[in-house]
Amino acid sequence: MKLDQLAFSTNAFKQTDVFDAVKTLAKIGYRGVEIMADKPHMRPDTFTDAEADQLRKLIEDLGLSVSNVNAFTGFCFADGDTYHPTWVEADPRKRQQRIDHTRRAIELTARLGCKNISLQPAGPYMGRDVDALYTQFAEGIAACIDTAKACGVSLNVEPEPGLLIERSDQFMRLKRDFFADEPIVQMNSDLGHFYCVREDPATVLRNHADVTRHVHIEDIVAERVHQHLVPGEGAMDFAGIFAALDEINYDGFVTVELYPYTSTAGDVAQRAYDHLAPLIVKK
Repeated sequence: MKLDQLAFSTNAFKQTDVFDAVKTLAKIGYRGVEIMADKPHMRPDTFTDAEADQLRKLIEDLGLSVSNVNAFTGFCFADGDTYHPTWVEADPRKRQQRIDHTRRAIELTARLGCKNISLQPAGPYMGRDVDALYTQFAEGIAACIDTAKACGVSLNVEPEPGLLIERSDQFMRLKRDFFADEPIVQMNSDLGHFYCVREDPATVLRNHADVTRHVHIEDIVAERVHQHLVPGEGAMDFAGIFAALDEINYDGFVTVELYPYTSTAGDVAQRAYDHLAPLIVKK
């Protein structure tokens, strides 16, 4: 991995607009930026093509690239939150909201010159028929494939602790059972998430290099509690992760995702860079 593959997500910068967030990250030294497809940044229901063109120009003028568009959350909906509306809501109208939201986010992703969009892995599922939810989730993803193909954007499902798909083998079930012949459906490998569910991040990278389209990193405590921490403050083996990325010849972006730090976003972006950059350079 090279230093210019390191990116940072704007979802930490919820107290400022996306344009100022990008400027801050460029000053720190990041060469990649992930854009949050939600308020107060690039919310799909209100962000215009003209605004997307303006954002793309700024990013290019600053010498950056868009690593990924993060379409996980639903805060822009009147009754939305981190997960809702999900892909597996009981109400079909809410499922359609998620589909329409994602289709527009895909269009904006392409407008930014980016090839990656990350998606939530269905949603919370406790007490429900898991097999039926896999089918329902797959139907929702399938409804976005034509848009993704037209835009040249990869649909990258992000396993997350506590949701329908939280492990790499569960993503592979989705891939095998529904999208085995569909290369546009891939995985957003959040390595802290895998650590939380007791998978070794480096092993996941080695075993699933063929479906890993984009990578998220953050630190996690040794007890594996799902709380994103600034790199260097937890137990993640970043040197081992970077070695695994080199072994699989990964040439995409690795995006630091620290969404809990809304009041100190610039500071934690700097601290993350200061901790990770030397590990990347000296490996």
